[in-house]
Amino acid sequence: MADDDDDKPGDRRPMIVLAGNPNVGKTTLFNALTGLSAKVSNYPGITVERRVGRVTLPDGRVADLCDLPGTYSLNARSAEEQIAFDAIVGLAGEPVPDAAIVCLDATQLARSAYLLLQIQELGTRCVVALTMVDEAKSATPDPKALGALLGCEVVAVTARTRTGIPELLDAVVRAAHGERRAVWTWEPDPAISAGIAAVRAALPDAWMTRTRFGTSVARGDDALALWALSSIEARADSAHGDADELDVPAAVRTAVERADLPEGKLDAPILARWAFLDRELPRLVAKPPDRTRTERIDRVLLHRIFGFAVFLGVMAVVFMSLFAWSKPAIDGVDSLFKWLGDELRTAIAPAASEELCDKLTASTDARTIVTDFLVDGVIGGVGAVMVFLPQILLLFLFLGFLEDCGYLARVAYLMDRIMRTMNLHGRAFVPMLSGFACAVPAIMATRTMERRRDRILTMMVVPLMTCSARLPVYTLVIAALIPGSAATQALLMVGMYLFSVSTALAAAWIMSRTVQPLKAKRLPFLIELPPYRLPRLRDVVRMMWSKSSMFLREAGTVILVCSIALWALLSFPRDPTDGHPDRVAACAVADGDEAKQALVDAESGARLAESYGGRLGHTVEPVLAPLGFDWKIDIGIIGAFAAREVFVSTLGIVYSVGGEADESSEPLREALRSAKKPDGSQAYTPLVGLSLMIFFALACQCMSTLAVVRRETRSWRWPAFLFGYMTTLAWIASMLVYQVGRLLGFG
Repeated sequence: MADDDDDKPGDRRPMIVLAGNPNVGKTTLFNALTGLSAKVSNYPGITVERRVGRVTLPDGRVADLCDLPGTYSLNARSAEEQIAFDAIVGLAGEPVPDAAIVCLDATQLARSAYLLLQIQELGTRCVVALTMVDEAKSATPDPKALGALLGCEVVAVTARTRTGIPELLDAVVRAAHGERRAVWTWEPDPAISAGIAAVRAALPDAWMTRTRFGTSVARGDDALALWALSSIEARADSAHGDADELDVPAAVRTAVERADLPEGKLDAPILARWAFLDRELPRLVAKPPDRTRTERIDRVLLHRIFGFAVFLGVMAVVFMSLFAWSKPAIDGVDSLFKWLGDELRTAIAPAASEELCDKLTASTDARTIVTDFLVDGVIGGVGAVMVFLPQILLLFLFLGFLEDCGYLARVAYLMDRIMRTMNLHGRAFVPMLSGFACAVPAIMATRTMERRRDRILTMMVVPLMTCSARLPVYTLVIAALIPGSAATQALLMVGMYLFSVSTALAAAWIMSRTVQPLKAKRLPFLIELPPYRLPRLRDVVRMMWSKSSMFLREAGTVILVCSIALWALLSFPRDPTDGHPDRVAACAVADGDEAKQALVDAESGARLAESYGGRLGHTVEPVLAPLGFDWKIDIGIIGAFAAREVFVSTLGIVYSVGGEADESSEPLREALRSAKKPDGSQAYTPLVGLSLMIFFALACQCMSTLAVVRRETRSWRWPAFLFGYMTTLAWIASMLVYQVGRLLGFG
């Protein structure tokens, strides 16, 4: 009985979609309509955010409001752009909307009205929210006259002050009960008509007719066929796959290929729509909007010299915020979790924390194992997640301000000329620059790019940038193994940065030509340059927190699981016979805590060598030996998968100088300098040090990076590819450096 009742229109919430171009005030309107009821998730299988909220209509019903991705038209070329089409038409599992609110920018009326015409052609009931009226001022067209022209109600709104919101909701209720109609039509020529007829015959039944609340929804079938002809690209050949990213039935794609319309034929409906808008809309506008202030600012910010100078200054601020300004907060988070761990360890196993010698024999005690799991596995894992939060919050705070004020679009415009040489999008520069601080927030910053192919390509090269976690490794290796003056060592550090940038750009260029999903042809660079506006702090903070909390929920889970697994790998097995008798006896009679600590450190190193991670280090030694690495470095590399800087503390345990050792620890540096091979020769030469730095520069030694790539791509395929290609590249490059160096007599 319940199922029957659910089919009644009154028992289901109405569905309203919110559509519009980028930068037309759609997000602000969505926030005004939904308040704090919005939920942010992702569309299944892709990284585009899905924002759905609830709004109470004047008739008392509660409706679902879905904020669609901003798009200039429905002629999709990517999977993301198809989302708007599916939601408006009611395909791919999306419900048929009862009405669509289409945002039109009063300062750019013709450009934003083009999308409205396409939505109306598909038979969707529409209401126009006329935004930016406070900027257009006297240039704002009369809403009633505009509504008469477009065939739907037009309501002028100012979302920030909630002006016009009640009237907009009244219009939505009327539209949901009104007729579906489009006031604009055009007459196709015979060639296009034949193509439309052929594709229409191939449309699946699910496309032709859909139901909502048990009622059949009439469909503009010719408009569907025209969309397919305009959006679906024919295969170049079977070996290269589809030229677009659209998920459409094979029969429809085949029908489009067979239609084989002459090149340029499908420009006719596009030109006809624009001709209609260009002819009719100017009659309703008394004078064009005043953009003199924006134009004056752009003369500086888009200038070939001054524009780049300002851009470098802005990026320097962003870079410093991620690299330096966030450090106190990061250190604070790190110290907090270390303090929590110490307090918990003291509370559960006080004896072990008070007597150093007990650590030699207590490792197999159940209480000790539980304590280590909670402190090193759980609390350490949560800390590994939370330590990224300051950088992520700062990054999205800056990106939110730059996007809201209109400058981020100018950044993409400035950088596109340079980035396109490597087949990267102009917006890829900001994530790549952020990668110098940390790859995790940098990968999340790729969300500013609309096209999936551009986002993934950028994600695949961002981890090659020299992040701050590599610096402790470089500092330790250069100080311990690279001879020369301070200037020489500093020059080598700069060289590692330049090496990372050149490698990232080269990798992008190669992958864009060899990796099939990334080989999609470059589309013309079209971007809206909105007028400059003062950012709204509340919207920026809301966006910043929604994106950051999504990272904590999704990527954080993977990082936590990996942290616990890595702890187990480096902590087990724990044999009851552990604890070398000679060290246990020596500790009992050792004079002072310093001597006892040395024995505890030696025992920790021995146990690490016998752990599963240590055994794995011995196992992979033949694989990494051509790079100049021994099993001790191999254990450090395994430990560094938690975070690259862990390599230093892991070596501290291996060389019995303490797990708290850092890159400035002179005992650890001296241990590396004096380490010997079984034949008595020096274990770590300057050539080994260079090989090790090259390996860390190229290898994906960061589970957090892989976790966030998994979260952003919604697939394990891309993090597996990232780990595979970077590890292979690191092995080959390090092997060549070491082996060629030996041949030249540097080994």
